[in-house]
Amino acid sequence: MNLDLSADEVLTTTRSVRKRLDFDKPVPKELVLECLDIALQAPTGSNSQGWQWMVIEDAEKKKAIADLYRKNFNAYASMPGREYEAGDTRAERQDKVRSSAGYLSENFEKAPYLVIPMIEGRLGEGTPTASQAGGWGSILPAVWSFMLALRARGLGSAWTTLHLPDEEAAAEILGIPFDTYTQAGLFPVAYTKGTDFKLAKRLPAAELTHWDTFGNRQA
Repeated sequence: MNLDLSADEVLTTTRSVRKRLDFDKPVPKELVLECLDIALQAPTGSNSQGWQWMVIEDAEKKKAIADLYRKNFNAYASMPGREYEAGDTRAERQDKVRSSAGYLSENFEKAPYLVIPMIEGRLGEGTPTASQAGGWGSILPAVWSFMLALRARGLGSAWTTLHLPDEEAAAEILGIPFDTYTQAGLFPVAYTKGTDFKLAKRLPAAELTHWDTFGNRQA
């Protein structure tokens, strides 16, 4: 099913979906591949296309990866949250975000598929900034395109990274060559309960844009 959304509508209403993932509705494999084919049209550095995609459907493997995620999520959730200035719109939704994230952590393996995008090469600790930027810049546009393609077809996901402190353990579970590929995240994939996603509250671009010199906000 294609929702017939405009490009702007897809770009502005693709949300991190957690509580509204429909864990009970099967997702055709062909639809996941269709979204990945779209994702693979994204640009990559030097047109290297060094990406690979792990789609996890096996229940035991999903549970094992979800357990890695949960372990790190529980540690992360116990840390103090970021403090915002009075009136900052980001503060208004923090409780809902925490509740939503907790729900996903508890139910991660219920998603029909878990997807892990990978980029060739190791982007571990000590990798120079320029190499990091080039490496991530060669996979993250494709990941976002994947999420946009899901949204256009009535599916959803959430960009998560908390299994990555145990990336090597995840690689062993899934047979990923750890020395050859860096994992870029973990994405549950499911149909969404309803498709009426709206624009999120964001700070205006004028407050975040600097012209020629940092701190100069005069256009």
